[in-house]
Amino acid sequence: MSDEKNTKLPETVDEAVSQILDGMSADDKKSLKNTQKKDLIKFHFGWGMGIRNGFGLWNPDSPLLKSMGEVHPDDASGVIIEAVWKKLQEK
Repeated sequence: MSDEKNTKLPETVDEAVSQILDGMSADDKKSLKNTQKKDLIKFHFGWGMGIRNGFGLWNPDSPLLKSMGEVHPDDASGVIIEAVWKKLQEK
């Protein structure tokens, strides 16, 4: 992920996906693209925690969290991970 301290926090899933993809190496993109959808859960504790913490998803007033409706931060990070994965499937 890009350096969150110098980057505006995303307010939508699309913005989060763009920031994440901008910060990912080609090898990481290839690895994620080759991951089966059912296996994305393996990213919950490492990468997912980074998303939850780095994008402020524990803050109930987070614009990003609010843009997803009534979801728990754990679920929100899963939505973002799956959205990144889907974007890579398009390429």
